[in-house]
Parts: sequence; structure tokens; C-alpha cells
Amino acid sequence: MIYVETIPNPDKLLHHASSLIRKGCRIAAIKAGTTEAGSRAASSHTGAMASSDSAVEALFRKAGIVRCSGREELTTVASVFMHKPLKGRNIAIVTHAGGPAVMLTDALSAGGLNIPKLEPADQNNILSMMNPGASAVNPIDMIATATIDQLDSVIEYVDKKLENIDGMSVIFGNNGLTDMSEIYTLLHRKIEGCNKPLYPILPSISSSSGELEDFMNKGHVNFPDEVVLGRALTRIFNTPNPAEEKIFLDKVDVPKIRKIIDSSENGYLNPDVIQQLLSAAHIPLVKEAVATSRREIIALADKFGYPLALKVVGPVHKSDVGGVTLNIKSQKHLEAEFTRMKKIKGVTGVMIQEMLSGTELFIGAKYEPKFGHIILVGLGGIFVEVLGDISSGLAPLTSNEADSMIRSLRAYKIIKGTRGKPGINESKFSEIIVRLSSLLRFATEIKELDLNPLIGSQKGITVVDARIRIGK
Repeated sequence: MIYVETIPNPDKLLHHASSLIRKGCRIAAIKAGTTEAGSRAASSHTGAMASSDSAVEALFRKAGIVRCSGREELTTVASVFMHKPLKGRNIAIVTHAGGPAVMLTDALSAGGLNIPKLEPADQNNILSMMNPGASAVNPIDMIATATIDQLDSVIEYVDKKLENIDGMSVIFGNNGLTDMSEIYTLLHRKIEGCNKPLYPILPSISSSSGELEDFMNKGHVNFPDEVVLGRALTRIFNTPNPAEEKIFLDKVDVPKIRKIIDSSENGYLNPDVIQQLLSAAHIPLVKEAVATSRREIIALADKFGYPLALKVVGPVHKSDVGGVTLNIKSQKHLEAEFTRMKKIKGVTGVMIQEMLSGTELFIGAKYEPKFGHIILVGLGGIFVEVLGDISSGLAPLTSNEADSMIRSLRAYKIIKGTRGKPGINESKFSEIIVRLSSLLRFATEIKELDLNPLIGSQKGITVVDARIRIGK
């Protein structure tokens, strides 16, 4: 368990933490000083400023460190480490009290774990072991009159017969009808003997304090609060294994990338240079060109075909100055928008693009001293700022890391496809994230990068707009 305010050598922490975790160690950590006020408090105590929070998040994920937000979560995560590892996301809840089971279900579901409904045959088998009025849908509610023999039979069935269940939690408090020492002795045997992890939630810490102390003295941990346990389980399950130490270089032209960077001046790159740079990493780009005259824009439109999109060249924030027009379907509309855009202050040309349809996506990157490039992904367009739903990774990334970043987004259901709307090609999105991370690994002069949006469909992913700032 780690508490840390500053990370003066991220590479050293990454190397040793990931090495230890590969050998079987488990690491949980709190990184304090993530806000400006928190940084001031930390620096007044240690004499050093806190690191960027997104950089820390990316570093921990790459190393396989489970990040925690406070002492209670830290100790709960460490307590979960004491149990058998959870190998899948399907959980069964065995309880004799409905309320805690509902709260645990909510906490697990919010973190991406599943409490799947049991098959009718399994429900009937489990119901036959319990008293009338019980429920076996999952959560399995044994009701308050449950006996020790019934609890034994249900746990055994979940462990041995339910192949799609990866772990279970048993909620059992003092109901005034049962000898709790016998219950805790049973749970001791089951935790030791079950193939699947069993997490005990024993809320009667006052009325059964003596029996609970005996249970704890046998080397066990109790989770008296089901929500705290649920959040800790999801924290652990959503933390990937340490990343492999390799760089993806298939069709990534490193000499060409270096040649473009070495010949570029400080500041934002021109669209044609951005195209060359992304093409060197084999990242797919929308068909586009820049025009400075009415004749050029009409000729390009005839070549590309309608519908089209127009974007100004020059201003950094195009939308803020009215420099983006989408879905242009005629030459008359094209000429009118071209004339209007040329009058905008700071415009040096107008970019014309083929119009694509699909889900808007975002990939961004920022160079953090000591850490390297932090890569951010999420939904694109205005959503990345409005929703703040992004996940981060530390370059260079592997395919497994990129997949984990995509699936950790709250908007993953949109990416996967929901309510009849088709999803995007996840493998292509993941590949672009990895290719970009390889490009950045060999171009530390890139200080900021935005690919926003990329347009995603089931066929593929295409970069529509890009912004890159060089700082040598």
C-alpha cells in the first residue's frame, strides 16, 4: 500500500512496480495533491509540486497499480487482494437481507461488473434448497429465516454448478435466529475451500463482535459495508495487468517522422504537414485539400463530390470564429461559405473535406515532463469537453492498453452500439491509438495534439480534424 504526493522518477516507479506485479505482488496507491489546492498543501509539506493527475492515472494503469481515493478504499482494496483473484466480471450475491444486496448490485454494476440473472433450471434447483418466499434470480435472497445448512448448500451450488459465475459475495448478519459462530465457521471453510473468491459482508459488528473476532483471527477479512466493497472490487477489476515493454512499429515510418519533425518550426503545424506526419504512422485521414481561391475550391469540390465540409485554416479554434460548415450539397452553398470564411480574421485558406458520417471520437495527447506523452481518448466533437468522459494512457501503448482505455469509458455503450444504432470498429480505433502512441514516442517535440473528431463506423475510423503543436 502506497501513499505518495510526488513522483520524481516515473520511469523508475513504472519499471519496479510492473516488475513486482508480474511476480505476484499486488499494489494499491493513493496519489494525493491532485487539485491546485491539494498541490499547495502537499508542497508546503514536502517542498515539491504534485504531478499532473492525468499523467499519474496513465502511469498507474500502465504499471498495474490500483489507484485509490482515500484510506478506507486503500485498505478495502488491499483486503480484496487477500482473496482468490476474480477472473471474470460475473458475480453472484447470496444474502438474507434485501437492502444490502440491492446496494451492492448498484455499486458493482456502476463499475462495470455483472450480476447476471440465473437460468430458470438453476433458479429452481436453488429454490428447492430454501424456505418459501425466497428468491433465486440473483441476488439470491434466502430471507431472514435462512439456516446454516441452506447457506452451505447455496454456496456449494454457486461454486460448483454455476459455470458462468466468477465470484460471489455472502451477506449475513445476526438475525437473532442463528448461532453466528456456526455461520462464521462455515464461511471460514467455504472461503478456504471454494474455487471462486467469496467476499463476506458481515454487518453485525456490535451484536456479534465476539464471533466476528474469532473469524478475523483465522486470517480473514470482513467487509462490513457492501458499497465500499463493490467500489473496491470494480477498481481492481478495471485496472489492467502491467503493459508489455514493446513499441508497435508495423508500418510506422520512424525516419520519415523524424525528418518532418526536424524540419518543422515551433508552433502549430500546417494541415499539409499534419497529413504527412499522420500518414507516416499509417493513420487514416479524410480526403482533404486547402484552397485559397474560388476557382480552386470549385475544382476540388468537383473532384471530391458532394456533400462536403469546409473549415478555415489559420485560427486555432475554428468553431469559435464560425470557421466550420458541414454538409454542403451544392456549388452555390460552397461559394457563399468560401466567401464568408475568407473574411474571417486570421484565415490564410479554406480546407475542403469529403463529408463522412458516423460516431465522433477523440484522441488527444499532451507532453508531461518526466512522464512523456499522456494520451487521452473519448467521444469527440463537443462531448469531450461537455461530458469530461476520457481515459488516459502513457505512450507507448500496447493493443491491450488501448482496448482497456476504450472499454473503461462511460460512453463505451455508444462505441459498442446501442438502441439500434451501430457501433464503431473497435479494433481500428484501438490500432489508431497505438499507432499514434508510437509516433509520439519518437517525436517528443510534439507538446500538444488533438485528433478531434475522428469519424467512426463499423467499416473503419478516419481522422477528420487534427491540431499539432511543436515545441523544441
